[in-house]
Amino acid sequence: MLADDVVSKGRCTGCGACYAGCPFELVLDYTEGGPEVVGECKKCGICLRSCPRYRFDTAELEEHIFGRRRGPEDAFGIYLSTHAAKAVSPEVARVGQDGGVATALLDNAFKAGLINGAVVSSTDSDRPWFPVPILLRRREGLTSAAGTRYCYSPGITVLRKAPADQFTHMGFVGTPCQVLALRRMQKLSLRKAVGIDFILGLFCSESFSYEGLMLGKIQRELGISLADVEKMNIKGRMQVMIKGGKVVEIPLKEARPYAQPYCRFCDDFSAEFADISLGGIGLDGRTLTVVRTERGRKLLESAVETGEVEVKPLDEFRTALDLLVRLSANKRAKAQRMA
Repeated sequence: MLADDVVSKGRCTGCGACYAGCPFELVLDYTEGGPEVVGECKKCGICLRSCPRYRFDTAELEEHIFGRRRGPEDAFGIYLSTHAAKAVSPEVARVGQDGGVATALLDNAFKAGLINGAVVSSTDSDRPWFPVPILLRRREGLTSAAGTRYCYSPGITVLRKAPADQFTHMGFVGTPCQVLALRRMQKLSLRKAVGIDFILGLFCSESFSYEGLMLGKIQRELGISLADVEKMNIKGRMQVMIKGGKVVEIPLKEARPYAQPYCRFCDDFSAEFADISLGGIGLDGRTLTVVRTERGRKLLESAVETGEVEVKPLDEFRTALDLLVRLSANKRAKAQRMA
């Protein structure tokens, strides 16, 4: 059914939930092209109930996670509080995206013994800026994995081989589709998904093709070696920061042709099912931080109390809040047109 209702219609994000959740060893494999059937399906239905693009009851999942259904006032999903936050550590702030809050939260969680593993995105040593998911067993390595790669990193695939008995308290950083898939897996009580205590969701308008954007546009057309790119960001335009301090800007209309087509089906801009959602929209040097669950609240409070994260009320940054509402509505509307 996934082949007919999701894959053949171009809706598959390649998140890897079906691959990670399949209880049978030789049925599904995962390649750079996404999940692939390699054996006889046993028709257990776990892949259907885990997939973020296969039909499900949104309100039922909200009840399961938040204890209530969203109302008209929840323009960007159910939440407890909003903040403009930043990492206090100069090292984390330097390498992190915008305010570096995701890195700081995980760093604090490791130090406090709240987690013993974290799934994050890093880069391929042989292909500059090609994202690969990794499982960190300790806080060392967080800063080298910090920052955003605007191409897809299927973090859930890491869970397939993660030893569930060793990593019972884990953190996870991912995009809205990955967050949704994890929540569906947790609702099914899948062992490795249940072992994830903290889900940090990243604001996401769309993901881009590595071959198209990174190799085609940036390296070949603009003549920028990917090995020289230090950081990338989107602030109205796509910004490419190069070693030596030079910044090359790409208008979003020139980057959008390289957007992944499956992103058109996504109606979630701000990772509405995460414990904490994070993004840099409308802010400079800070992260718009949306706390959605009690677990998320305790995680942020721990980082603030230990001096790793500084927060300000988002009311002081009204433009950022208005932008969050608008971008959330825009993405929902675009997905409805694709339905």
